[in-house]
Amino acid sequence: MEEKRGKKGRAPRASWLLEVDAWIDSTLYEAGFKLARAWEDLTVFFRRFRVEGAARAAVETASEGLTLAAAGAVVLLALARPAFEETAADWRAQDDYAVTFLDRYGNEIGQRGVIQRDSVPVDEMPDHLVKAVLATEDRRFFEHFGIDFPGLVRAMTENVRANTIVQGGSTITQQLAKNLFLTNERTVERKVKEAFLALWLEANLTKKEILQLYLDRVYLGGGTFGIAAAADFYFDKPVKELTLAEAAMIAGLFKAPARYAPHINLPAARARANEVLTNLVQADFMTEGQVLPARLNPASAVDRGSHESPDYYLDWAFEEVKRLVPEGATHSLVARTAFDPDLQRAVEESLEYHLRQFGKDYDVSQGAVVVMDTDGAVRALVGGRDYGQSQFNRATQAERQPGSSFKPYVYAAAMEAGFAPDSVISDAPISWGGWSPRNYTRRYAGRVDLASALIYSYNTVPVRLARDHLGIDRIVAMTEAMGVETKLNAHKTMVLGTSGMTVMDQATGYGVFANGGLAGTRHGILRLTTHSGEVVFDHERDAPPPRRVLSRKAVAAMNSILVQVPERGTGRRAALPGVRSAGKTGTTQSYRDAWYVGYTGNYVAAVWLGNDDYHPTRRMTGGSLPAMVWQRFMAYAHQNIELKPIPGIENPLPALDGTAVAATG
Repeated sequence: MEEKRGKKGRAPRASWLLEVDAWIDSTLYEAGFKLARAWEDLTVFFRRFRVEGAARAAVETASEGLTLAAAGAVVLLALARPAFEETAADWRAQDDYAVTFLDRYGNEIGQRGVIQRDSVPVDEMPDHLVKAVLATEDRRFFEHFGIDFPGLVRAMTENVRANTIVQGGSTITQQLAKNLFLTNERTVERKVKEAFLALWLEANLTKKEILQLYLDRVYLGGGTFGIAAAADFYFDKPVKELTLAEAAMIAGLFKAPARYAPHINLPAARARANEVLTNLVQADFMTEGQVLPARLNPASAVDRGSHESPDYYLDWAFEEVKRLVPEGATHSLVARTAFDPDLQRAVEESLEYHLRQFGKDYDVSQGAVVVMDTDGAVRALVGGRDYGQSQFNRATQAERQPGSSFKPYVYAAAMEAGFAPDSVISDAPISWGGWSPRNYTRRYAGRVDLASALIYSYNTVPVRLARDHLGIDRIVAMTEAMGVETKLNAHKTMVLGTSGMTVMDQATGYGVFANGGLAGTRHGILRLTTHSGEVVFDHERDAPPPRRVLSRKAVAAMNSILVQVPERGTGRRAALPGVRSAGKTGTTQSYRDAWYVGYTGNYVAAVWLGNDDYHPTRRMTGGSLPAMVWQRFMAYAHQNIELKPIPGIENPLPALDGTAVAATG
């Protein structure tokens, strides 16, 4: 009886489950049937729009085009993000500053900053001046939205026809974007950023504001920035009083201010001004009759003699001023710098001489140099061969691989960790996580002391130090402590110099060896005052004290090794007559970058040579042309001065008979 009751009790539950299962089956079936019916109806509907033949090909092409456009939009958005990050900073900030710079002797060497009271509104400029600029630089300025595609096609056509670059495709907005946010470095990334930033400027500023900023900030040669400064420098008159001939000469400077500056090459400036007058006629801005008087009576510039402005140094020093000015202080200042005009000329002469003599042989076109006292005062700075052609500062902005010139940072960390110059380590094939670096000569020395390994620049030894004894983090920490500001990539290959650094970084880092292990001393500004003489900043008073990053023992060990590099190592071409020096060569993979960084008891100097477009040189090493450039200007720098000893070196001052003089301190 109980068994029958149990079966009767389970029967309703089983029936309910079957009903639910049947409902699910039927619902899913009906839904699937309706979905199939709807899909069939949709297919029948769209068949009405089916095209055949040529029309179908056009539709398919358009469809693929839309797909590619959508994908391209996503890619462009990804590329646009880093460009728009450039606008996050206060990019108008330099409007507030007006700085007059003096050299270490108190002589004026230039000015930086846009003085607002001297900025002439576009509406108040002569009409023929504005037209001359537009006719030459961007005829469709008021018609395009930052990028002039018809103008770009026209420029490409003219360049192909002439088989050389005779026209540029960049608009005024693109040029302003480069001046405000970017550098002159020739990379695809920079051109992409420039295009996006041009669109951003067009969306956020009026055409008049864009033109005003461009005319106020453009470099026009002779150390001048902006139309107002150029009018004063070249013609000694306010911009409102410029004649058509003078306006044409200034408008001709935008393309290449160093080449067409009238105080340097008046015939070239007049020829260029004549081209500008032709542009005015071709653009229908003026008639031939209106420009004829300017053709017949070309402008003459004020005689400025051989005025030379250390523009790369001033650009760097201007950024230093903005960093140092206390909050609330006036921004109209006089800055006394550590700049040495005689040493600057020697550095420029050495770089240009060697590039002219050997540039074609080595297929190298650019260079950069930084020279500083051992106390960190920057005496000279060359950011490239020609500031008029490129204001990109290769000494402070370009991050290039240092190659073997990075190894002293690795060895410094090793000396600080307890190693010594005579510590023995194996120079033999090594593998680290699939990476197997080899020596430059492809030969190995077996067991060697650290001094020999650095003097002859063996690659496996610093790698073995990093892998087995130091670790990457300790090397990165040491490099940063020594004053290198560029962010290192912290990859294991970094120990052989694959992480980019600036020339200023290198001079700063090696300065620790020359300064007895003290860091934090680099400076270019000695004193900032107002025009009434009030001291706003004084380096001796306000700069933070130097900090010790290397022990005296470690410094002495490093210097005892590095003095042998120019004596019997890879830097023999850098050896100075009668002066003991120390240093290290550096050559990167494929010979793209070559370095010599060295120092004496008086100066530290870093030299880089290479090409802006990163194409390899013709087997140029750091021990060749860079060492020769370094040797020439450093030999000049040590004439008629008191020679100081390199810290930790017993016999730093060679005597006339070839013996060494004992150290005096």
